[in-house]
Amino acid sequence: MGMFHKVKVGDEIISPIDWEMSPELTFGTFESWGGRERVRNNDECVYYFFVDDWGDTPKLCLMERAVKHARVVAEIKAPLEMMRKCVDEQGYVARFEQSFAINDQIRDWLIRNVLDDGNSSLVIPVVEEKEIEDMGPALPGKKKAGFSGTIVSLPVEPAFLQEEEVGALLRKWNFFESEQNPSGNFANVLINNGNDQTVVDLRTNLMWQRDGLDINSIRQMRKAIAEVNEKGLAGYHDWRMPTVEEAMSLMESCQNSKGIYLHPCFSKNQPFIFVEARRKPGGYWFVDYKQGRLFWSSGTIPGGFGRLVRSLS
Repeated sequence: MGMFHKVKVGDEIISPIDWEMSPELTFGTFESWGGRERVRNNDECVYYFFVDDWGDTPKLCLMERAVKHARVVAEIKAPLEMMRKCVDEQGYVARFEQSFAINDQIRDWLIRNVLDDGNSSLVIPVVEEKEIEDMGPALPGKKKAGFSGTIVSLPVEPAFLQEEEVGALLRKWNFFESEQNPSGNFANVLINNGNDQTVVDLRTNLMWQRDGLDINSIRQMRKAIAEVNEKGLAGYHDWRMPTVEEAMSLMESCQNSKGIYLHPCFSKNQPFIFVEARRKPGGYWFVDYKQGRLFWSSGTIPGGFGRLVRSLS
């Protein structure tokens, strides 16, 4: 709408408000990169109002949304009947969601009564405790893992990959992919590497970063990897972006408690990652651990996250 309103939440001034954003549109903006291509990095936050009807009575809330987090920053003391009317307008089907876009009446009320120089006492900040990510049970050491199988040597060189080749690639290595190979199940043998930064897969003879690099363009991602290697990570200086096969080898066949198709020893904060693969005739390939899939997108997308790997031999 082109209106740069601001709202005071405690001592913080938040601006602008995105009047076009809604709970329904967040998937296309923040989780499905075939949707609205508008977020460039995780420092970019979008603020929008929505009606929360999960409780006994509906609430008007202010949401802060970024690629890696979504949090309600404030509840607005709005007239109850106005919010109930907004909920009733959604219809029967929408009630399965219980989080709704505001209507024009609520938007106009906010502009008149709350935003800019309005009544800040109507804005109640929501204080959340900092989340400590569950990294799962302790991994075994090498001796306890007792791996005696054959090491699988995955491709390590950058590749060009056509869409028609994906199915065969997935089946060749028995990689799980929610759409093209849902029966796949590549079994890793993950072991403790003596620190909280890395993990080793004995099946592939690869060492992995347990968390990763923040969302960025491919150019900035390569720069970030070079900086990691200059400083060293866990004492090593030869970290790189994984190939398609290496990244897909980590894909689990079901979601863990954090909602991603990965072993819980890996952070959930890198939901989809760059891989060393270009698409023919154009674009980049990504491995999406949130949706359990391998997908491509053009070079115009905001970017991807990074989870680095290194070969042990």
